[in-house]
Amino acid sequence: MTTLPLLNLRGVGKSYGSNRVLSGFDLRVQAGEIVSLIGPSGSGKTTALRCMNFLERYDEGEIWIDGQLLGYSGSGRRETDRDSKAKIDEVRNPLSMVFQQFNLWPHMTVRENVMAPLVLGKKIAKEQARSLADQALARVGLSAKADAYPARLSGGQQQRVGIARALAVKPRLMLLDEPTSALDPELVEEVLQVIRSLANDGMTMVMVTHEMSFAAQISSQVVFMEAGKIIETGTPQALFQAPKTERLQQFLSPWFDRSLTPRVQVTP
Repeated sequence: MTTLPLLNLRGVGKSYGSNRVLSGFDLRVQAGEIVSLIGPSGSGKTTALRCMNFLERYDEGEIWIDGQLLGYSGSGRRETDRDSKAKIDEVRNPLSMVFQQFNLWPHMTVRENVMAPLVLGKKIAKEQARSLADQALARVGLSAKADAYPARLSGGQQQRVGIARALAVKPRLMLLDEPTSALDPELVEEVLQVIRSLANDGMTMVMVTHEMSFAAQISSQVVFMEAGKIIETGTPQALFQAPKTERLQQFLSPWFDRSLTPRVQVTP
């Protein structure tokens, strides 16, 4: 018996006017898997990720979340064909997202920032939201900063608050859009360590990243994209040790040239 994928994209496409930014995108993500989307800037990685939770309306294909079609009830893919916000929220309920920018409210404490989506979006009572927020902050090692304001935190700490905010809603699948891209190099590792810890706990994740070493270490599946299309996909061993396409070889060559590969251990 085949297990139903938690996330299933079939022939997904997206255009902005005449500009086709995503085409024929297929992806299956089983519970517990970690999928990394890699590729040059402008290749459609973030667009694909945002379509996965309907932050961007896809206009071709299908996206299924835990067996439910996201965004549309019929075959039409026009703006007028989209489901109600309530229906879309119901289908994407298992998902949460971590953004490139931290997007923390400066006038709220760390705890209040994590509580906000629970109270405002999920309509959870404040007492329960506070408990969930404190659990999430403990999970990312920031309990001591619960009453601090974002301006008093480092960039790495602010992104860990962003991860706590995504964790607090108890997702089954987390989408991460270049979670370290806005950080200074010395702050990257503390965020990667939190993500690594979540992976070890079995959290299902789809992540856009330029951290090739990290993608090689943590991923179940790696997807290489260019010009809105999937060029090559497979295990980290396949893509990083024996890339099939010349374009992926070209993309990875600077990474190999920086001599990062000796530090990468890809588990068979």
